[in-house]
Amino acid sequence: MKFRFISAHRETFKVGRMCKLLKVSRSGFHAWLNRPQSRRSRENRALEAKIRVLHAASHGIYGAPKIHRDLIDNGVPCGKNRVARIMREAGLRSRTKKKFKATTNSRHNFPVAPNLLNQDFTAQAPDSAWVGDITYIPTEQGWLYLAVLLDLFNREVVGWSASARMTRQLAIDALQMALGRRSPQKGLLHHTDRGSQYASNDYQKILKEHGFICSMSRKGNCYDNAVAESFFGRLKSEWVNHQRYPSRSEAKRSLFYYIEIFYNRKRRHSSIDYVTPQEYETLPLAA
Repeated sequence: MKFRFISAHRETFKVGRMCKLLKVSRSGFHAWLNRPQSRRSRENRALEAKIRVLHAASHGIYGAPKIHRDLIDNGVPCGKNRVARIMREAGLRSRTKKKFKATTNSRHNFPVAPNLLNQDFTAQAPDSAWVGDITYIPTEQGWLYLAVLLDLFNREVVGWSASARMTRQLAIDALQMALGRRSPQKGLLHHTDRGSQYASNDYQKILKEHGFICSMSRKGNCYDNAVAESFFGRLKSEWVNHQRYPSRSEAKRSLFYYIEIFYNRKRRHSSIDYVTPQEYETLPLAA
């Protein structure tokens, strides 16, 4: 196990230093390195090479379950535990989530809607329930605020908007994008927190014009909007926290790539059987 770790990291760290820290001899490591390999060892090395390619393609985001699904879909038979072990020994990990604070302001005099969603984050058809929220992205020019709307059916981001100011127009722009892309019918359940952007007269007017049913989280209860919160957690832990944005415009371009190219079209989701949002929508609905 120690020799394998040294071998996997010898291009990054000095072999002698790692041997000393792990309390093994350099001669023992080189003897292990030059030993005849068994067929299983050769297969594991070949599998590790494929895993490294897939891990890099996910920008270091995927852990063993999603890498395993990628391998199976690419015609590489292997067990999930084997993939997890090889990734662990090779030092390949998924990026972990970090907590973040809420940004919307619920201190206002606008009417608030009841919590009709009631933490039921399932949907039987596309565009039957959307959830939305706002977060912030740090740049060297200051905060960039991001508003999103996600479809609970397939977790796709159907609308989003980014701006230097956290206004009702930010939320409206995300809603207008979703309306332009999709064809939602009357009765769609639209859930957000109690932020003034969503409770504003202008935003509520658009919802009423389209016959949407408004639902809002209970005061101070982030679990009522867990899917939107979870999306922001992934966005930051998988992407934003590993970037440096000299300007808001660069941050917007980066967000476009993550949302439109990676998240909606390439990223596998455990909640939808490890397929992408756009793939999931094309699957036949259960009878």
